[in-house]
Amino acid sequence: MTLPATLTDAAQALRTGTVTSIELTRAAIETADRLDSVVGTYLARFDEYALERAEQADAELARGKDRGPLHGIPFGVKDILAMAEGPTTAQSLILDPAWGQGKDAPVVARLKAAGAVITGKTTTMEFACGMPDPDKPFPIPRNPWNPATWAGGSSSGTGNGVATGMFLAGLGTDTGGSIRIPAAFCGVSGLMPTFGRVPKSGCVPLGYSLDHIGPLARSARDCATVLEVLAGPHPSDPDCVDAPFTAPETHRDLTGLRIGIVREYHFPDDRDPALDSVFDTAINVLTRQGASIVEVTLPYWHEMITVDMITMGSEALAYHRIDLSDRWEDYFLATRAMLATGAQVSGADYVQAQRVRRVAQDAITRLFETVDIVACPTASTGAPRYESLNDPDGHPDIGALFSSVHTPYWDTLGNPVLAIPMGFNSERLPLSLQLAAPTFGEATILHAGDVFQQHTDWHLQVPESSIEGAAAA
Repeated sequence: MTLPATLTDAAQALRTGTVTSIELTRAAIETADRLDSVVGTYLARFDEYALERAEQADAELARGKDRGPLHGIPFGVKDILAMAEGPTTAQSLILDPAWGQGKDAPVVARLKAAGAVITGKTTTMEFACGMPDPDKPFPIPRNPWNPATWAGGSSSGTGNGVATGMFLAGLGTDTGGSIRIPAAFCGVSGLMPTFGRVPKSGCVPLGYSLDHIGPLARSARDCATVLEVLAGPHPSDPDCVDAPFTAPETHRDLTGLRIGIVREYHFPDDRDPALDSVFDTAINVLTRQGASIVEVTLPYWHEMITVDMITMGSEALAYHRIDLSDRWEDYFLATRAMLATGAQVSGADYVQAQRVRRVAQDAITRLFETVDIVACPTASTGAPRYESLNDPDGHPDIGALFSSVHTPYWDTLGNPVLAIPMGFNSERLPLSLQLAAPTFGEATILHAGDVFQQHTDWHLQVPESSIEGAAAA
């Protein structure tokens, strides 16, 4: 049988009886059996637990108990989020095994209450930062479109797990682009919600004032469905506000929508040759649906990227300082390098960064008085090959990576951003469109993304030939 490709389609099929949660879950497990060793999606699998949850979902739906559209849907959870059924490692030798033991992060508890079938904990970068390290005893997450390339980070396993069909949706986190980068490189959709819309407690912190938790899935509509479950206040997170979310209607066009197009800094000389035409074609899809276009410049572009790095480095070091001193060699090389940058930041530097951050937040608010959303590429290239992630001396080159991805700016500001597939380059690696909105404007970008995906099928493309060939090798 042909299984539904999206969460939305699967939810409908579950209710018409054309598929069961058991069938969806068994298919996900079989896919993991076949492909996980190639792409490195899981740190822990919960096959028996997932099948039990699927059986329960089918029984509940059969007797008329419907928990909502996530009921019976296979999900992956990034392994920096606490889940009672298994340990949280943050893909590190450092984290205390007792951290989060026997507890669910609020977002995980909400998934369970909605009837989701959690299949396992997915790979990340160590503590959601740094880069893959083959010298440590953890899977190396790879891109299913070409396993010689990176899946993106740090929500790597969630991104490649959705792309390969190991689950229909999953949770990621975003502090400098960690939802949107794997969504872009793996050819799926990923949403970074407004800072404070989704509780981040129960998540191993990277940047206290930057961390966002959000969904990755096939489609923008799927992401909207998941956000409905995740959003809302929780007493354990003082940054989380009372801002529940309702998914937008799906039948309207984009008449009246004002889109600000960003080209400055997003089309560097070393960009992929296909980027210009792919981006222009994507914008044309939006204009044909009624949107109007104006070119804009993002205020304080370079300053906000610097502020993201200063803030992330400082706040991460505050969490890791003792372990970093006592267990230096146990950290990944790239993690050490990133955390060490925090030690170079003075208190005055940190305070000044936050002052500039507020100025930029006010400036972007003014920009959004003239346009409804902003559109730009998520990255200037497709997924990089693994060997290109290092400098000539073999050291991880994080700076070079962030010269080609255009995500950290928005983490600093806290605005919601959606990354969706918009085409391929000549090597058939996905390219991605980024849509940003005013704070708490998720409905606008999700609606625009949904309309775009009603008239394109990039989000439905699957890397079957690439990954099956690698699995057979």
